[in-house]
Amino acid sequence: MSRVTASTRPGIEAPSNNPLSDSPEKTDSSTRAYGKSVGLLTVGVGLTGIFTYAYFLIASHDLSKDAYGEITVLWSAVFITVSTLYRPVDQLLSRSISEHIEKGDTDVGPVRVAAKIQSCLALGFAVIALILKGPLENGLLAGNEVLYWVFFTSVLFYAASYYARGYLAGHQQFGLFTTLILSESMFRTLFAALVAFGLLSGQSWVAVGIVAAPLLSLMVVPMAITRRSRREAEERARIAQQSGRPGEDADEEEREARDEFSLSHGAGFVGSVFLIMFSEQVFLNAGPLVVSSIEGVAAAGFIFNVLMIARAPLQLFQAVSTSILPHLTALNSSKDPDSEHQFHRSVRLVLMGISAFTAVTALTVIIAGPKLMQIAFSDKFTYDRLGLLLITAGMGLYLAAVTVNQACLAQGQARRASIRWISCAAFFLVWTILPLISDGNLRVEIGFALTAMLLLASLYVIYLKPKGIAEDIPIEGSSEAIEARLAGLEDTSP
Repeated sequence: MSRVTASTRPGIEAPSNNPLSDSPEKTDSSTRAYGKSVGLLTVGVGLTGIFTYAYFLIASHDLSKDAYGEITVLWSAVFITVSTLYRPVDQLLSRSISEHIEKGDTDVGPVRVAAKIQSCLALGFAVIALILKGPLENGLLAGNEVLYWVFFTSVLFYAASYYARGYLAGHQQFGLFTTLILSESMFRTLFAALVAFGLLSGQSWVAVGIVAAPLLSLMVVPMAITRRSRREAEERARIAQQSGRPGEDADEEEREARDEFSLSHGAGFVGSVFLIMFSEQVFLNAGPLVVSSIEGVAAAGFIFNVLMIARAPLQLFQAVSTSILPHLTALNSSKDPDSEHQFHRSVRLVLMGISAFTAVTALTVIIAGPKLMQIAFSDKFTYDRLGLLLITAGMGLYLAAVTVNQACLAQGQARRASIRWISCAAFFLVWTILPLISDGNLRVEIGFALTAMLLLASLYVIYLKPKGIAEDIPIEGSSEAIEARLAGLEDTSP
């Protein structure tokens, strides 16, 4: 790993604020802790994926083709929006908090800056969505006012949910993180189950589950904030007692750290990750939307079901992608000589796991894929084995690309990575829209696999050769160093 940090500049010895960061034992402990976190998250997020799958299974069986298709369009619209708008702040919090903790610094600056950015994004969405109410309701959501307001309110509630995810991931509070996302999927599925049992009735109540999920899941946030605030207060008191300094001095240091980490420091990183998240949602959700506009909502429901082969593992993979970014960021910031080996080893282990999982999934599809899809989503649709295998291959390539992308972000290559993502997203859209293949569903299936392969190859080149301009790499600990880590100033042009 070619490091692009201040410590690589000739003649500059970058002191560490945390004396334990140079310890090989700490690096090994961090790697072991990461493995435990992945195990915990895998179980929790696996259950989350099962509940999400159950939501669509119930909806597919209980609703008509058109009503179910409208639910899938609503779901796609919500998650394109929230992932594009809010996951950049999620990633900003996860990366910057873990980096500050590794350096022994306070997290007050990143926490407050991220809150300001997230609030502005949510407010901007609300204004634009109200202005465009007519086109959204009548064009995208088939004239259904209930679906529009579900879309509007759920996107606003997800602003708080994604902020909480980034905060918990950055502090590696993965137990509460798992509780948050698991409760979200459970509440969403509860509404579909109530419709299935006859206690509620109709498409509208199935849709309400999408907005109830983030709202009700936020019950865990006060618990996280209270626990963290108590821990920080105890830590400040302990440091003040050991150093003989009054508490006011510690508060002054916190204020200085907050002021140093200004709004502009986080904007560049958020902008780059915004492009990455938008591109990600194009890959996952543009297919059903394009097919809906060309062949109708029933066809959109079919391709949505097929893409669940990729969606379900991606839901499960959140366990890895959530924990690997702070883990790799800490290794990239560490001065331990073994950290580079641990960095690459962590990436390799994840890629090997993805390969094994993809092989098992492909074998299952070959043996009984079409029949299993009809069991899962009813026999309203007929599935072909070739299309399912194409999505399976695309799933494996895409999961690998997400892993390599997290490594690139940890290396400070956000801008270079974002350009690769948006370029591949543009390619996928062009491929999907142009009638190069008459069958729209097959066009999406081939395009997904082909684009995932191109994305993985382009990101892997960045991962192997991270680049930085020496003049742009500031001295460790300065305000410019903080800005560089978050705004991607350590990148060269693509």
